Amino acid sequence: MYKRLTRYSTHYSLTLCLACLLTACGFQLRGTGGSSTALPESWKSMHLVTSSPNSEFSRDVIALLAANGVQWTERGKANLILVLGAEQFQQRYLSLNAEARVAEYELTMTSQFSILDAQNKEIMAPTLVSVVKQVENNPRNVVGKEGEVQMVQREMRSDLAQQIMRRISFHAAAANAATSSTQPDSLPNSQPDFLPNIESVGQ
Repeated sequence: MYKRLTRYSTHYSLTLCLACLLTACGFQLRGTGGSSTALPESWKSMHLVTSSPNSEFSRDVIALLAANGVQWTERGKANLILVLGAEQFQQRYLSLNAEARVAEYELTMTSQFSILDAQNKEIMAPTLVSVVKQVENNPRNVVGKEGEVQMVQREMRSDLAQQIMRRISFHAAAANAATSSTQPDSLPNSQPDFLPNIESVGQ
């Protein structure tokens, strides 16, 4: 388990260093503002409504959308409202070893989101996103298992945030194409502040 965690950490560090070098050289990685997730201008002014504004998942979503051009602002100034559900995490056992102990388990993380316009009209229906991963278990290394699960959870949150970004980008492109013939030059006039203004709602 320790060797696997060491390899995971080393791989993550090397990947992060490579990403920094590419960015410094003028390259842009897919999913961080590239054309694959480009949003129309009218979709770049948003307000976030969530029951867990300080969670790691909410921060991942805020950062990823901001990297793709979204400017977070007050609800009264935003063109769109992103309603983000809290992450839901589940764990189930898949198999047992020769000692009748858990050998492999499955991790599932889900969330739901929707998009409203400035008049609170739903323009993107509640959409479920999910990530499923399988992890081997070493019953004799409880501490190592907990550390591995935490790393996998962070990766799953990042995957969920990227799914949300892709779904929003696809829907925005389709909506923009449908209205471009009648309003080809329609762009938002507001210039919202960059810092996110988040509204907390009850569960």
